[in-house]
Amino acid sequence: MARTQELRPGVYVIGTDNWRLNSGLVLGTQRALVVDTGAGPRQGREILAAVREITDLPLTVVNTHAHYDHFMGNAVFARAGATEFWAHKACASAMAEVGEYQRSFVSTQEPEMGAGEGIDTRLVLPTNTLPGTGLRPSLTRIDLGERPVTLFFLGPGHTDNDVCVGVDDVVFCGDLVEEGADPNFEDAFPQRWVESLRALATLERYTAFVPGHGTPVTVNFVSQQADTMELALRRAREVQVTEEGPSTAAMYRLPYQAGVARVFLDRWALIESQNAADVPPATIPEQLRPQSPDTPPSA
Repeated sequence: MARTQELRPGVYVIGTDNWRLNSGLVLGTQRALVVDTGAGPRQGREILAAVREITDLPLTVVNTHAHYDHFMGNAVFARAGATEFWAHKACASAMAEVGEYQRSFVSTQEPEMGAGEGIDTRLVLPTNTLPGTGLRPSLTRIDLGERPVTLFFLGPGHTDNDVCVGVDDVVFCGDLVEEGADPNFEDAFPQRWVESLRALATLERYTAFVPGHGTPVTVNFVSQQADTMELALRRAREVQVTEEGPSTAAMYRLPYQAGVARVFLDRWALIESQNAADVPPATIPEQLRPQSPDTPPSA
């Protein structure tokens, strides 16, 4: 059964057991916003049931990135009446390109989704994306009715399409921030991830950071995650890289469990070989920069 925690009036974290996923719920006077929908119809219905215990408002959905556990429950919410699904441009592209492939990752806990059979198993793709090319930091705002919400992209990190959702002093971070386990580097940009975390930590308006998995954290945790990742990068640069990639012994020099360290090293070596330093660095969109005391804060 889903667990619901009200972080601020009208701002909720909905936790589910599978993948320790955190979804979000934000209430306005006219509609409500759901952040991430789970890995399939079973988890999606669990999240929706928790939402409907709180509100009957029409729903808008945000997918923080294009990994299966964050968007494969979209069809449940579409059937519940949601017509707006927001994401980053690259998220929409990735969902269209590799969404079907990701069914294999959920076949045990979401067998219907894995097989693509039954109710609410179709892939529902984003209908709305953040402005711009998708390569540089950007943001947009959604008015839920007396409740503005900011969707923003700081730069590549866990993926190239991580969107954060800010409301009041709470920010839903997706897997840009991960608590309770080592970060997942399969599709990551480690150097850019550090930069994105540093940028996130400078946004003083936010005091509660909701990770994609685990428990809400403070800005200190965000900075510590960046520090640990930076240490891993320093040690990765010191290891011997052969034609087969970084040496196995190098795994044990990194501040992560061996399996995660192996993925980190392989991903780091691949990005270095592709000169991915050309990816624009993380920066803060102008609208999120600190404002003068005479300027009212925005969401």
